[in-house]
Amino acid sequence: MAANRFESLAAPGVRRLAPYLPGKPPEQLERELGIRDSIKLASNENPLGPGRAARAALESALAGVGMYPDGSGHVLRSRLAGRHGVQLQQVTLGNGSNDVLVLLAETFLTPELEAVYSQYAFAVYPIAVQAAGAGARVAPAHEPGHAMPLGHDPSAILAAIGPRTRLVYIANPNNPTGTWMNAEELDTLLRGIPPDVIVVLDEAYHEYSAGIGVPDAAQWLGRHPNLVVTRTFSKAFGLAGLRVGYALSDPDVAELLNRVRQPFNVSVAGLAAATSAVDDHEHLEATLRLNRDGLERLRAGLTSLGLGVLPSAANFVLCDLHRPAAPVNEALLRRGVIVRPVGNYGLPNHLRITTGTAAQNERVLDAMADVLAAGA
Repeated sequence: MAANRFESLAAPGVRRLAPYLPGKPPEQLERELGIRDSIKLASNENPLGPGRAARAALESALAGVGMYPDGSGHVLRSRLAGRHGVQLQQVTLGNGSNDVLVLLAETFLTPELEAVYSQYAFAVYPIAVQAAGAGARVAPAHEPGHAMPLGHDPSAILAAIGPRTRLVYIANPNNPTGTWMNAEELDTLLRGIPPDVIVVLDEAYHEYSAGIGVPDAAQWLGRHPNLVVTRTFSKAFGLAGLRVGYALSDPDVAELLNRVRQPFNVSVAGLAAATSAVDDHEHLEATLRLNRDGLERLRAGLTSLGLGVLPSAANFVLCDLHRPAAPVNEALLRRGVIVRPVGNYGLPNHLRITTGTAAQNERVLDAMADVLAAGA
């Protein structure tokens, strides 16, 4: 890549920044390779898409897209406050939960301060921290032989917190590993973090994990005023393309976030669809059933191929190929199967595979078997 003529004008953190690379869209793969009928199991999207209630709300919302949305998002925030048993002023809306994660860095970090996150944690955390010009302390993850291999180690996170730490990012369950902390581990960790450190608990996959006992930390906000819980409509609710997320926090934290939050950061369509999706229990249950079946099938199928599969409380599995993943990923792409290489996380032998429909899961397993048999 040619040198950027304006690099010297950029903020120091931006000069060193590598942008987030999303999963490859099927249209791009088909355009590049001249193939058709590809499937994408790379970005942890819901294969069912939006439910009927959200689809109906989207159709109705079309009449209002010529006007700006309600900048406060009052109706959606009210619905979320009721769902989580919090006050309206504790809810901050974001353009996806990524937006809220960045807002938190912009609000609380400066070049004199630091953030802590775990090794193998979500890639947006280091991007947000570096863009703010702050320092980062990376806590070592659990070893591969642990019950939660490559997952967050609470004691290592506590040990990484120093006098300059202002933010701690924790994902539960974690992306890309799928691992999680139970209620006792998480509560002990939160109690050990100083009250002047903001704890960002990213629960993007909570709907998938609640059934196996992963705690709902939104219920702990009164116990931990420095806690911020982030959620999204992009995963289980099937609204990834509309970009709607939110944070739950102490009202004083929310007031600070709203000073930084861009006006109209959630669209008319996004507000309408998300508001209707909140109470669409039928669609959520169908999504969770499909995901449970998909996790079981992928885990069994990949294990039968001699591959390692980490425990997962999300809608994906992290697969250890026991060999470099890049050639395998390339061979899968040529078969029209898009999964997610995670070498950028320091995991060059792993692929993250989203659960899909039953047919999609079988296709990725068949393609993986073919690729391994061909010696990729």
